Amino acid sequence: MLGSELSLVEYGDFECPYCRRAAPIIDEVRERLGNRLVFAFRHFPLAELHPYALSAAVAAEAAALKGQFWPMHAKLYSGDEPRLTQADLRRYAEEIGIPPEKVLWPATRFVEDRVEADFNSGVRSGVRGTPALFVNGEMYRGGVTVPNLIEALETTAPAPIQPLG
Repeated sequence: MLGSELSLVEYGDFECPYCRRAAPIIDEVRERLGNRLVFAFRHFPLAELHPYALSAAVAAEAAALKGQFWPMHAKLYSGDEPRLTQADLRRYAEEIGIPPEKVLWPATRFVEDRVEADFNSGVRSGVRGTPALFVNGEMYRGGVTVPNLIEALETTAPAPIQPLG
């Protein structure tokens, strides 16, 4: 598989304790595989269980408009416990160099459709909880460890790319 493009997609919730535990593992997988891996994060806020998940997701997407999705993603998953209140989101924005009002409602209403689209694509793909991982286009059901994910990525055939048209 050397030189192949490997893909890992995570459907995650910034308030989910399991996603929080998976974040450094996924970061290490990304670091080890480097440019062989394409990683995508999709929002799947479980708002009924996690009251701050949706506002955190839209804050991340608002940060993306300023080219700061990954720094905001890192802030949202930082620490042992989620810190996702409006005051926390404002502070994270300041720390990554974005005016705080850009990551809070009403500025975030322009990105709410992106979060909803991610959530809906997860539902269509069979996501029921978080984190839900897809390795090379297939739902991953193994343990979320660095060795397990790397093995799955390197031994699962990438999904074929379909031509446009």
